[in-house]
Amino acid sequence: MAVIKTEGLTYVYGEGTPFRKLAVDHVDLEIEKGDFAGIIGHTGSGKSTLIQHFNGLLRPTSGSVYIDGERLWDDKAKLRPVRFKVGLVFQYPEYQLFEETVYKDIAFGPKNMGLDEDETDRRIKETARLVGLSDSVMQKSPFELSGGQKRRVAIAGVMAMEPEVLILDEPASGLDPKGREQILGMIKEYHKEKGNTVLLVSHSMEDIARNVDKIMVMNEAKLFCYDETAKVFHRSQELENMGLAVPQVTRVFNRLKALGLDMGEDVYTVKFGSGLLLDRLRKREAN
Repeated sequence: MAVIKTEGLTYVYGEGTPFRKLAVDHVDLEIEKGDFAGIIGHTGSGKSTLIQHFNGLLRPTSGSVYIDGERLWDDKAKLRPVRFKVGLVFQYPEYQLFEETVYKDIAFGPKNMGLDEDETDRRIKETARLVGLSDSVMQKSPFELSGGQKRRVAIAGVMAMEPEVLILDEPASGLDPKGREQILGMIKEYHKEKGNTVLLVSHSMEDIARNVDKIMVMNEAKLFCYDETAKVFHRSQELENMGLAVPQVTRVFNRLKALGLDMGEDVYTVKFGSGLLLDRLRKREAN
């Protein structure tokens, strides 16, 4: 069953002004429960505008958005529970930290949902474990932490609301390579353990390729495709034509194919590519 569905979703900034801009153009989409999907597209393609429709932050200019079969905006009173069901983590979420302690910052979302102290405490502790925050930091000010730790606290604040859908806009942006791996690994582990729908917006094709099962590609306000990762990267030439840089390893194996060494598979991670090469070498040695 689709947890998120859109029909003809269209959004225009500045309608009726000289600054009118079509940001999302007649998008028809179905995201199934449990999907771990990446959202890619060049700057200005409509990614961020699209995801803000999924929890009612933006109202469509035309078309519809459905969450668990219910159409948003039919009843404004239902928007509040939808925002608990679809959690959205904006880029650089650590800038929104404000409480005295890490514990209180993570608690803000669950308390806003009206949960009692015991349930709030349970969610805080479970989420802290999921994001790798030790007990020793829970009573510290979030502003005493490292950049990567602050990012985890901010993400934990949304995870603690236990949303059915977790959307993260460039969650590894601005972090060093080690910090990127930690954040993305944390998100992957969260999806594995919880089984919730996770949408990951990123400019990094390498990050997307290594982590998600499906990819949504936005191009010039339109949905180009939404499909399994391997099938999307099979269209690498089309992606490059729209200005998207496919993973470096994909370009290498595409070049090898052009030179006559066809692995018979679409390669989009180094681990998978190295496995194919090793298998090819073993077969040659066996012969």
